[in-house]
Amino acid sequence: MRMMHLAWGLLVAACATGARQAARAPDSMPATPEPAAMAAPRRPFTFPAADSATALHLLNRLTFGPRPGDIARVQRLGIQRWLDEQLDPARISDPVQGAVRERYAEAFAPPAELYAEYPPPNLARRPPAPPGRPDAPPDSMQIARFQQNGRRLGGAVVMATLARHAGSERQLQEVMTDFWFNHFNVFIGKQADRWLTGDYVERAIRAHALGRFEDLLKAVAHHPAMLVYLDNAQSVAPGSQPPALARRILARMPDEVQRRMPTGINENYGRELLELHTLGVDGGYTQQDVQNVARILTGWSTVGPGLPGGAPLGGRLAGRRPFTFEFHDWAHDRGEKFVLGQVFPAGHMQDEGERLLTLLALHPSTARHIAHKLCERFVADEAPDGCVDHATAAYLRTHGDIAAVLRAIVESPDFWAGTVRRTKVKSPLEFVVSAMRSTGATPDSTPRLAGVLQVLGQPLFQQQVPTGYPETQEMWVNSGALLGRMNVAMGIASGRLPGLTVDLDPTVPLTTDKDALVARVNATILGGQASPNTLRVIRQQIDDLADPTMARTMAVGLALGSPEFQKQ
Repeated sequence: MRMMHLAWGLLVAACATGARQAARAPDSMPATPEPAAMAAPRRPFTFPAADSATALHLLNRLTFGPRPGDIARVQRLGIQRWLDEQLDPARISDPVQGAVRERYAEAFAPPAELYAEYPPPNLARRPPAPPGRPDAPPDSMQIARFQQNGRRLGGAVVMATLARHAGSERQLQEVMTDFWFNHFNVFIGKQADRWLTGDYVERAIRAHALGRFEDLLKAVAHHPAMLVYLDNAQSVAPGSQPPALARRILARMPDEVQRRMPTGINENYGRELLELHTLGVDGGYTQQDVQNVARILTGWSTVGPGLPGGAPLGGRLAGRRPFTFEFHDWAHDRGEKFVLGQVFPAGHMQDEGERLLTLLALHPSTARHIAHKLCERFVADEAPDGCVDHATAAYLRTHGDIAAVLRAIVESPDFWAGTVRRTKVKSPLEFVVSAMRSTGATPDSTPRLAGVLQVLGQPLFQQQVPTGYPETQEMWVNSGALLGRMNVAMGIASGRLPGLTVDLDPTVPLTTDKDALVARVNATILGGQASPNTLRVIRQQIDDLADPTMARTMAVGLALGSPEFQKQ
């Protein structure tokens, strides 16, 4: 398989001429009609009074959970002003960003640098092959080292993500970064995505998390991580012929490699683009639409050493930037296509793909699909129809402005209904990060905390299927999962959870007054909203503990493992 990938890279390396022709302007491409925004006028919304319970609900849904003092800050600012700040993250000073970049530098390094530092075994330097075996595989030590380096890179991306989720002042941006990565999921273990995922999170996802959906969709579609993950980098028009130099390179490859070279259209990305990323499974498209979308996206590929559809090491890059998007005109299907009833005339190149993405981003089915997922994430596992309608209208009215859609959701009466409060179960990621925030815990520079999430069932960036992790509770609620969470809760409270540094003194000072300890834990960890039963259980469990440190550990651990803390 590695030889096939290298061969595909060698093949495309010879195609720089075709890539430079990709930017030719359309000649008679018809404009994409914009859907009409819903005509209902916007009604002024009055936010509820910011009492402690209301502020806690807001923070539970729009952040990774409150830190000590956050509830009081929302009450001081008011919900409107706090929301305005979070929807415009550039306004928020956030020194954590720089600190995280410095501490986890590999998570932000350009993919080409990571590749040069940690090349795959088949391209790494190794002892000369035995006589008569020019294609001898790398030795087991090289393979083990490559796998170890992959875990190191993956761990750096996970830890940088956790550190920002836990410490950033731009909490809504962090929540939306997690949401959109899950929506546009890629698997860090697939081929070149081990070098590309960190860049994908930073440039394609986080940079557009609160912007326009069309920009986000296009950033994802142009990123090599997605093109590799869903195989579009190897999708070519049937019968397409690369330039002569590429054909000569391919002719020198072993027969097995030649048989595995891409020879036709791959529909994986086209299908998920419609079903998951935009219109939704009930969005009104047909199998013929899937096929034509895949045809439109032929030639959307990559350039970079070792990438399927990329270019090899050495001087063959000819000035092209490695590990970037590249359109290969020789691989593109130039025939006429029809998608969602619209004609895509023959003779067009990359421009018809750009037009397709705009069409999908502004489609009413996309508006409702995205609105439904956002209401599911921020309001209830069964998204209320009123919330979905409100968010859909905002999407269509603003042409997919994500911040405007989120504002519409928060201004929906469904968001504030008492029936939806503390009803959504936190995912393992949300549980761990909210526990870090409530206790002031900070991650260390090792990848050990990534292993904790794996034990809890949500290893970041390792979901292999395109659907990502579920937003609803079915996957997260079972006896084994809850026991695992309690173990993590006690590990955090005792300061013994691998990968975390915890100092409880600033948040829950030591005291011999056990009633005062329970009250402090309730206020700090549970936002003052613990049930009488939870308070009674904590008090009973610490009653016989004479050591103040042990009593505090037990009280904090039980609070983190309580039903109230498991829910948003």
